Amino acid sequence: MAEVVALVDYGAGNLHSVANALKAAGCEAVTVTANPDVVRAADRIVLPGVGSFKACAEGLRAIPHLEETLRERVLVGAAPFLGICVGMQLLADRGVEHGVTPGLGWIGGEVRAIDRTDTAIKIPHMGWNDVEITPHAALIEPGEAYFLHSYHFAPEDGQHIAAITDHGGGLVAAVGRDNILGVQFHPEKSQSYGLAMLARFLEWRP
Repeated sequence: MAEVVALVDYGAGNLHSVANALKAAGCEAVTVTANPDVVRAADRIVLPGVGSFKACAEGLRAIPHLEETLRERVLVGAAPFLGICVGMQLLADRGVEHGVTPGLGWIGGEVRAIDRTDTAIKIPHMGWNDVEITPHAALIEPGEAYFLHSYHFAPEDGQHIAAITDHGGGLVAAVGRDNILGVQFHPEKSQSYGLAMLARFLEWRP
């Protein structure tokens, strides 16, 4: 029986593109859902996210029991989890976009604005950029991916940084621990590089 991937719909993601990318990467059963019972029963979970940290956090928490179910299934049940863009940023303790907003707190750290150290650096960080892995990489390989963000995740523990990219200085491109992976780039827009990463996620046995 094919594994079920729950693609969480909380009003903050480009769900159609992510679902299509998962299918192209080999997923036979993608379920787009906001139902905590469906999330609880899933084999793998993907949390997308587009927009501000505050809006995404509020959207997720507006769905009764969804946050508790994610915590139960991922932190207790050890289901493989992938956060994409703001879905990755929500793993942090807090974000400071439009005021301080609590995150899920699964990986210690803060989501803060990209520091414009050079006027030549464009914000948002948009387009293709290199992904360089760290010794703590899980599922991430060197390559080039598509980014679109103005805020970045600054983890407290460097061992949770799986990859970095350079945009006027090093920015975190991926974070991870145990059965949890988050990517700042958009695998669904990163062509063969993104599909290969999604395929590895679908086979991941952390």
